[in-house]
Amino acid sequence: MALRGIGVDVTLFASSDSVTEISRIGDHPSLDALERRYGRVAPGVPAALDALQLEALRLRLPEFDIVHAHGEFAHAALLGERRRRSLTTVHWRVDELDRALFFAGFPDLPVAAISAAQEAGIPPANRAGIVHHGIAADRYALRCEPDGHVAFVGRMTDQKRPDIAIRVARAAGIPIRLGGTIDVGNPDYFEQRVQPLLGPDATYLGPIDDTAKGALLGGARALLFPIDWPEPFGLVMIEAMACGTPVIAWNRGSVPEIVEDGVTGFVVTSEDEAVEALARIGQLDRRQVRRRFEERFTAERMARDYLAIYQRLLAA
Repeated sequence: MALRGIGVDVTLFASSDSVTEISRIGDHPSLDALERRYGRVAPGVPAALDALQLEALRLRLPEFDIVHAHGEFAHAALLGERRRRSLTTVHWRVDELDRALFFAGFPDLPVAAISAAQEAGIPPANRAGIVHHGIAADRYALRCEPDGHVAFVGRMTDQKRPDIAIRVARAAGIPIRLGGTIDVGNPDYFEQRVQPLLGPDATYLGPIDDTAKGALLGGARALLFPIDWPEPFGLVMIEAMACGTPVIAWNRGSVPEIVEDGVTGFVVTSEDEAVEALARIGQLDRRQVRRRFEERFTAERMARDYLAIYQRLLAA
């Protein structure tokens, strides 16, 4: 939508049950729709859906100036000679063997990093620029007077460490509310590491929709982001900032690019530092947190950054 807002003609390749106001191509339902209809589906279904969508793209490749892919791997082979007129955004870590094999096999595939931290793991031949994520400026509203809780939003997994968030909030004497899904790849983590810590001062809300997320983040004194992995971006950090809510985040991955220490939150390295940062959180101006979001992390800014890369690729 933001690209269309700055004059780019956009066609979205997506499932038939997608809801969008822009032109869409795709005759097949999403995995979610199939699971609602059939229950558990065969493990090969996602790959089959991906192949069907890529076939729809192959049939129409000459119609587009730029193909911007957000998928995994197969699109690079399909694009062939069109790779130089494409852009790939990887939304996961890039420091593991699958990505190393992928980049080595497609050195002519332009890749846009979502942070400088992520770009460091992308081979120079593939680097097309850095575009931080953005969200619509009106998606969340500034709230200047928060409630008494702190928030955690994310998957219940050892990468996101909700257990640490609970310990920090409890040590600071502040209630915490947690929203997010139980990681399907590691369900035991919630049962063994998170659930035993829940109580009157630590409430698990389960999966939350966008409206509930806005209420949770906007009402929070701070967002706790105690990641234990090389986070390539961390969208919830800018969602909190859009509400005026400062972020206390661990110094890993993209965090020091996103959180301006002492302005939009605090960057810490330990639980003790996080507890101490919570004691100072009232010193931060929530209006200033929102202003920095508007200056750095709107969807319009993201769209303009991508447009600049599209134009550079076409000129080359």
